[in-house]
Amino acid sequence: MVYEAGALDATLAAAAGDDQALFLELRAAFLESLNRQIDLLRRARCDANWEIAALRLRGLGSSFQAWPLIALAEDALKAAPGEPVVIRKLQAFAEDFAAG
Repeated sequence: MVYEAGALDATLAAAAGDDQALFLELRAAFLESLNRQIDLLRRARCDANWEIAALRLRGLGSSFQAWPLIALAEDALKAAPGEPVVIRKLQAFAEDFAAG
C-alpha cells in the first residue's frame, strides 16, 4: 500500500497551523505511535493482544484521517494473530510515511 502524503500531512498541518515545529512534532508522534502498535502486533501471541493493537492502529488512523492505515487496521482485525502479510503491509506503510 502506498502512503499518500497529501491527506495525512494536510490533517497534521491543519492541527499545527503555521507552527512548523508543531507540525514536525505531530508527525514524529504519529510515526512513533504507529511503530509501537506495529511492534505490538508483531509480538502478539493471543487474539486479545492482536485485536487491541489493531484497534489502536485503527484509532490512530481515524484520529488523523489516514484512510490507508484504517484499511490496514481493518485487515489486521480480520486476520489471525501473527499474520505476516498484514504486518509487512503495515511496516511498508510506516516506512513510506517516514520517508515522505
